[in-house]
Formats: sequence, structure tokens, C-alpha cells
Amino acid sequence: MLSLPVDFNSGSVDPGLDAVFNWFRQADRDGARMARVFRETFDQLYDGQRTGRYRWDQLYKTEKTHYGTLIEINLHREFKFDDGMVMDYRIAGHEVDCKYSASAQWMLPPESIGHLILGSVASDVKSAWSIGLVRATSENRNVGTNRDMKGSLNALGKSRIQWLFKDAPMQPNILLQLPEDQVARIFAPKSGQARVNELFRVATNMRISRSIIATVAQQNDFMKRVRENGGARSTLRAEGYLILGGDYTAQTAVAQALGCVVPEPGELVSVRVGPVDYVMENSVELDGELWRRIEHGHASTAAAPKVLGQ
Repeated sequence: MLSLPVDFNSGSVDPGLDAVFNWFRQADRDGARMARVFRETFDQLYDGQRTGRYRWDQLYKTEKTHYGTLIEINLHREFKFDDGMVMDYRIAGHEVDCKYSASAQWMLPPESIGHLILGSVASDVKSAWSIGLVRATSENRNVGTNRDMKGSLNALGKSRIQWLFKDAPMQPNILLQLPEDQVARIFAPKSGQARVNELFRVATNMRISRSIIATVAQQNDFMKRVRENGGARSTLRAEGYLILGGDYTAQTAVAQALGCVVPEPGELVSVRVGPVDYVMENSVELDGELWRRIEHGHASTAAAPKVLGQ
């Protein structure tokens, strides 16, 4: 994953914010660690392996509220921050309060005044997340009228956010990217194995994560539903499908040669292939024969070859 950080304003007059910003710049230069935390937190809330859920609107209101708490906990675990004396964390010697809001309207209690805010927002539909730092001050904050006197950043406060990453990508949730009728087709079979088979038939040339497979299979041994000897790999090979894994260099090389999406570690990509008589674009030699990627709507009666690592 490559996600470039937002340019940092070296003219900042807040040395504490600068120190924390630079700490993150060193700890997570491309945002890969944070992106993983946001993806895993969505999946943790959906609990798809047990519930079959994969969308934000399938969650209860209390679960949606809990996302912010889980982000705070999961960032803490990932980066092993020191506990704060007053706020959530202590980073580079400074107290930092962790806030999340799906609308970027972070609620700031009176006790946060004077301290740094690590504020974030994320969208599973857009496969994007943002996180930034700002100092909570009286002039940056709207004063709340509720009993706990919480307020949100005003226009001045929002303009002072130093974004570590803005609209950065995270691993996509392909069940949100597929048309509803195709998702319904995937979930229609009663058996977990049949659903996983249908997933790899429908979601071709897409990055399929283990959490998606767990959600579709809804079984403890969900990865067994992909493997050889009765899993999707052996069943769908007869229909011309290759299931390529991002944990194997040989398989990612095949994906590149076929011109399809290249899976990252922990991901799989399904691609349908057919034999060809000569080298052409998006073709690769496997088992002594040439194969090319077949788009949806084109038929192939040939069984797909085995790929090293399968």
C-alpha cells in the first residue's frame, strides 16, 4: 500500500504538535499501519464470521458509537503508546486525546482544552480514512450547551488541523463495491462452501480479504473453503478459474502477467483464464501452455492449470 502523507507546515508555532506529528511520521511513514487499524476495526464491529454483516447500516446504534472506542483501543495496541495521565495517550511526551467521528465532528470535553486531539474519520463505502492533529483551545472550540459542556471544533479550529493523512486508502470491502444482485447471489446458497465458491465466481479481478471470506463462509474453518482438496480452488479450476494469493511471489507474478489486480499479502484474487495459441497481451505460460485472462461474458471450457504454491 502506498499513501503519501499530507505536506506538513514547518512554520507551525506549536512545538508539542510538531513533536507528535513527527513521531507519527517516523512510526508510520506511508500510513499502512493506520490503514490496517481502520480496516480491522470495521471488520471487528461487523463480526461477519458470526453474523454475516458487512455494512455500516447493519450495525446497531450502540455498535456504531462503539467504533470510536475501538479505534482508540486498536491504535493504542498497534503503536504501543504510553498511557496519558489526563488524556488517552502520551506521545513524544505530550498528552493526546483520541477522537473519532463519522462526520469529523469531534466532541471535545472541557478537560481537553489545552491538549492535543488526534481526530479521525473513516468511510467503509469510500474505502478511505483521515487522521489529523489539532490543539484544543477555547478559540478553536464551539461551546456546547449540554450538561457535560462538550463542544466541537469551530471553523478556525478545523482550519488548524494538521492532517497526518487525508482521504487515504484502506483495503476495500468488496461486498460494498459489488452490485446488490451479485451480493445476493453470493449469499443465496445454504452451505458455506457453496457461498465461497460463488464469491470467487462473482468477484473476479478484485482484492478479496480473509475477513470477506469469513463473512461469506460463516464457519470457523473458513480458509479451508478456499484450499485444494474440495475447496474453491479445486472446484473452480474445472470452470477455468485461478485463485491467486498475495502471500506467494509466483502467484502475484501470474496476476501481473495476466493484467489483473495483484493481491497484497493476506488477500486473494480470482481470475478466469482460457488457453491461447500464441503470446498476446495479458497472457502467461503455465504448465507448458499459454493462458490469457477472460472477461465476464466470454466462455471457456478449459480447466485452469495449477500455479506454484497452490
